[in-house]
Amino acid sequence: MNRWILILLPSIFLFGFGAAELSQTKIEIKYPSNWPKPNYDFEKKPLYKERVKLGRKLFYDPILSRNDMVSCASCHLSFTAFTHVDHALSHGINDSIGTRNAPVLINLAWNKLFMWDGAVNNIEVQALAPISHASEMGNDLVTLLPKLNEHDVYPALFKTAFGEEKITSKQLLLALAQFQLTLVSANSKYDKVKAGVLKFTEQEANGYKLFQQNCNGCHKEPLFTTTEFENNGLQPDANLRDSGRYQVTRMSKDLFKFKVPTLRNIQYSFPYMHDGRYNNLNEVLNHYRADQELNVINQQNKPVIQITEHEKVDLIAFLLTLSDREFLFNPDYGFPRN
Repeated sequence: MNRWILILLPSIFLFGFGAAELSQTKIEIKYPSNWPKPNYDFEKKPLYKERVKLGRKLFYDPILSRNDMVSCASCHLSFTAFTHVDHALSHGINDSIGTRNAPVLINLAWNKLFMWDGAVNNIEVQALAPISHASEMGNDLVTLLPKLNEHDVYPALFKTAFGEEKITSKQLLLALAQFQLTLVSANSKYDKVKAGVLKFTEQEANGYKLFQQNCNGCHKEPLFTTTEFENNGLQPDANLRDSGRYQVTRMSKDLFKFKVPTLRNIQYSFPYMHDGRYNNLNEVLNHYRADQELNVINQQNKPVIQITEHEKVDLIAFLLTLSDREFLFNPDYGFPRN
């Protein structure tokens, strides 16, 4: 069966943080043979069990926020493909509301750029963005690092993971990255069909053909994203004033372009789009259908698909085969109990 597994291998290595030589357990990420090679270089930067465990604890700990109320998991719930589902835009400290829908955290090792606008180019520093964002965690490293260093538990955990009891920003961000890099989803019905273990129903098979004809250009198999940035013709929200990738590059060609999200576990990751404006897949497909009115600003950029109402149902049936319940409810990704 084409499925991923975590293999634990004992190894000895030198941390590179000025620490003594320590015994660690390496984690090797496995993925289906038809997948491309990850962008993240696991040979040069291997994962280690102790760092992943620490990163997981940090991911679920609201200590990262200024008021100890918001954790990474507050907006990235494991059982909803590591995003939120009860509101369109992310929520942060002091009841603040962000400007975008929280993206899913799936198969991040295959990404080169992060965030909806690609503002971050290295997963090992990505966590600094939400930690420092005023409408998310509202914190800074000057405040956070002393709090961690004075904590009852964290200095010992960091020493186990990095060989040094004094906690640094590099260690903090790397631990969070190491946990997130283990979030590989590759065991959906679609994957089992590709592995020859299961078969699509007639409706799912027809939906798969429709997907290949209409959607695969941006949501390319097997990751179901190109990880590139596209303008999908959404009418910009006048209140958010979000110009997407343009805010990073200041290049006119990037105006209203946003990162193409993966469709894996799409059944669980609503609401949809960068601003969470659509609550279900039916609304999303209606946006792309040829019989829908084009908006004024983006009318030259909107991808258009021509499908009937019956075909739309078939296409949704296929999209549901991308759900990976083993990933969503994996206890290794949930709230740490110890």
